[in-house]
Amino acid sequence: MGLDRLVPDADIASPGLALAGYHGRFIPDRLHVLGETEIKYLASLDADTRRKSLEGFFQYDLPAVFITKHLDPPEPLLELALARHIPVLRTALKTAEFYKAIKPIIEDAFAPRTTMHGSLADVYGVGLLFMGPSGIGKSECVLDLVERGHRLVADDVVKVTRRGDVLIGTGHELAAHHMEIRGVGLIDIPALFGVRSVRQQKRIEVVVHLEVWEKAQDADRTGLQRDIMPILDVAIPKVIVPLNPGKNITVVAEVVAMMHLLRYSGVDVAAAFNERLIKKMKEKRGVREYLRGDIE
Repeated sequence: MGLDRLVPDADIASPGLALAGYHGRFIPDRLHVLGETEIKYLASLDADTRRKSLEGFFQYDLPAVFITKHLDPPEPLLELALARHIPVLRTALKTAEFYKAIKPIIEDAFAPRTTMHGSLADVYGVGLLFMGPSGIGKSECVLDLVERGHRLVADDVVKVTRRGDVLIGTGHELAAHHMEIRGVGLIDIPALFGVRSVRQQKRIEVVVHLEVWEKAQDADRTGLQRDIMPILDVAIPKVIVPLNPGKNITVVAEVVAMMHLLRYSGVDVAAAFNERLIKKMKEKRGVREYLRGDIE
């Protein structure tokens, strides 16, 4: 009874001073945990005081109450919880162990989510999310990457979950690492390339946006301009790759991943080249001004 209740708050807490009658800082929307300290405190009270304490606690619309260490709930805890249809769950775990076990579950349940049309691959340990108009060749590009030893995470539909400032991409359960290749049909990647050719999830680190050449004339040519794409309010670096006949998009994708690794390690090739170029131009300008001064 009460197991269908909504949990409005992602935090988990112990009632603390609420059991002593102070409710000024009490947040009822959270899941509440009664550990050994709370149970022993309630057991130390006389029957009337304990009932008054628990009535004050259960006057709120609590999502659920957990009791750790398999402790017996003191009277009249179950009676008051049943009257309010508030579930009381008991675990054999110690309080600290229970917090450690349930927090990742709650955080995952409350994590912001979205679904994106694209293909996600693990290339040299970098999560590349390939996006672009339908039919441009996202799946074919990832298939070629898999053939070269990289790994498929998801094709066509990518489920994105935000955990902190990190985006985790997974595939749809029904897809199960299948790919649709136009003219061939559905193919089973693990069956063709082995279990090492896929992985269940991957952090999304770079968006590779494939575009038709005629529509991507303003694509960056130096690497100094850094585009970003916000996904679930997280800024992800975005690389626009214009496509034309004969372009080896697979090698380009591998270079995108390696360039990301270089930047992550503190090496910015474009910025370093730009600094050298500016330095050389200043040196030449200084020589010209010196020669002009001698002539005058």
